[in-house]
Amino acid sequence: MRLLRTKTLELSEFLGSNIPPYAILSHTWGAEEVSFDDMNGDRGTTLTKAGYRKIRQCCEKALLDGFDYLWVDTCCIDKRSSVELSEAINAMFKWYQNSAVCYAYLADVPSREEPTSKNIAFAASRWFTRGWTLQELIAPLRVHFL
Repeated sequence: MRLLRTKTLELSEFLGSNIPPYAILSHTWGAEEVSFDDMNGDRGTTLTKAGYRKIRQCCEKALLDGFDYLWVDTCCIDKRSSVELSEAINAMFKWYQNSAVCYAYLADVPSREEPTSKNIAFAASRWFTRGWTLQELIAPLRVHFL
């Protein structure tokens, strides 16, 4: 399992049962997601992507919550490898289940709305319409909506 170090945003690989406590991100993909290649290459263009801001914000939240590592599907899986991608898809429920906390990132819910408007936006969030997010909601012991 590959994890993102929350202090440095560098990837680290862990094998077997040697996996440290980690937070995990549940989100819907947007147009500017950060890939494994982006995290390992020149970060010049990566820093301007909306997906990078999302990852950075979640790393900051994880650090505040006391976690040194975060797992994010877009950048912790090398999608160039069909074997790795297949293994990751099969392990996804377990990874969410074993996480210390899951951050459900609702990109389409404004944070500075009136409570009533925010509740309406929350209920209408795109996150609730995606099939993948169901396992990401039920597998972890703790889910925090961001």
